[in-house]
Amino acid sequence: MADAPFFGLESQHLLMAGLGAGIIVAHWLPRFFSGREPAASALLILCGALLFSLLPDLRETLDPRTTPRLWERLSELTIIVALFGTGIRIDDLTSYRRWQPTLRLLLIAMPLTILAVGCLGYWLAGMTLAGALLLGAVLSPTDPVLAGDVQVGPPTEGGEHPVRFTLTTEAGLNDGLAFPFVYLGLIVGAEGTSLGGMAGEWILRDVLYRVIAGVACGAAIGWLLGKILFAIPRRNALAATSAGVLALAGVFVSYGITELAEGYGFVAAFVAGLALRRAEEEHEFHGRLHGFTEAIEHALTAILLLLIGGVLPSLWGELDWRHGLIAFALVFAIRPLAGWWSLWGTALRGRERFVVAFYGVRGIGSIYYLGFATAHLNLVNEGPLWAAIALTILLSTLVHGLTAGATVERVERAAEQGAG
Repeated sequence: MADAPFFGLESQHLLMAGLGAGIIVAHWLPRFFSGREPAASALLILCGALLFSLLPDLRETLDPRTTPRLWERLSELTIIVALFGTGIRIDDLTSYRRWQPTLRLLLIAMPLTILAVGCLGYWLAGMTLAGALLLGAVLSPTDPVLAGDVQVGPPTEGGEHPVRFTLTTEAGLNDGLAFPFVYLGLIVGAEGTSLGGMAGEWILRDVLYRVIAGVACGAAIGWLLGKILFAIPRRNALAATSAGVLALAGVFVSYGITELAEGYGFVAAFVAGLALRRAEEEHEFHGRLHGFTEAIEHALTAILLLLIGGVLPSLWGELDWRHGLIAFALVFAIRPLAGWWSLWGTALRGRERFVVAFYGVRGIGSIYYLGFATAHLNLVNEGPLWAAIALTILLSTLVHGLTAGATVERVERAAEQGAG
C-alpha cells in the first residue's frame, strides 16, 4: 500500500507556489529602496511566516522539535555547499599576517562566546549544564551562508580587503570547529559532569583527531580534484567543459570520505575548496565552479529561511524574556566584545576592527548543530533552545543584513582613499 501523503495535494501545490512567490518577493521588493538586496534574508523569514499562516497543519508537521532530522539534513547540505564555495573564493593565501585575525577569532573569540552564552543560559535562563553548553556551542559559529555581503568576491577578482578576508575565513572554519563543543554538550547530557576519562578522550578524539583529519582529508581531496580537473589528461582536461556540477561532486567526496574517517566534514569541505583553488589559480573554471555552488547555496538557503519563518510562530511560546535577552546579548554585546578583544594587537585597526567584531552573522550553522544534537539526545531545554536560535537568526538577518554591505564598502573606500 502506498504511503500516506506528507500533506494534502492542494496544500502541496499551495506550498510550492508560496515558496516560489516568497523567494521572488524577498529579492525583488528591496530593489525599490536600494540597489542591493540587504533585506532578502529577513524578508524570506517574514514571507515564510505569512505563507505558513495559510498552512497551519504544515507548520506542525515541520516543527523542528518533532522533526530535527529534517532540519539537520537540509541545513547540512546547505552548509557544506557554502563552505566549499567559500574556499574556492579565496585568491591569496600567501601571508600569515593576513590569517592572524582569523586565528584570533577562532582561538579566542569563539571560546569566549561559548563561555559567555553558556553562562547566561545556565545562570540566567536556568538551563541544565548540558543545555547551556549546547546553546553556547550552537550559537558560537558565524555563518558562511548568510554572510555574503561581508565576504570576499568570486575567485580571480583579487583585491581581498582584510576585513572581508577575515570574515570569510572565520566563517569557513568555525562551523567545523564548533563541533567539539557540541560533542562536549552531548557527553555532559549523557554522562553528567563526572566525565572522568571522557575528558581526555574528548580532547584527543573530538578536538585533535577530528580537526586534523578534516584538514588532511580536505587538503588531499582538493589537491586530487585539482589534478583530475586541470592536469589529467592534459590535452582534454575536465576544466575545458562547463560542468559546474563537478563542484557539487567535490563537496560530496570531501565531506563523505572525511565523515567516514570520523573527521569533521565541514572543515574538510572548506579546506578542499582552498586546495582546489590553488590548482591553475588563474583558470576561468574556478569562476564557473563558484557560480554553480553559489546558485545551489542560494536556493537551499532561501528554502530554509522560508521554513524558519514558517515555524517561528509555533516556537514563540517557548521563548521567555531570559532566552530573548541571550539572543540580543549575543548579537549586540557578546560577539562584538569578544571579537574586539581578540583582535587586539592585529593589523586591523579602528573601524576595521569594529566591523569584524560586530559582523559575526548567525544563521544556518546553528540550525544544523541543534538539529544534530536533538536528534542524538533528548534535551530538557529543547524548546527554548530552538526558540532562542530562531530569534537570534531573525535578529542577525535584520541587523547584519540591513547594514553589512554598506558598512564594509565604506571601510573599503576609506582604505582606498588612505592608500591614495
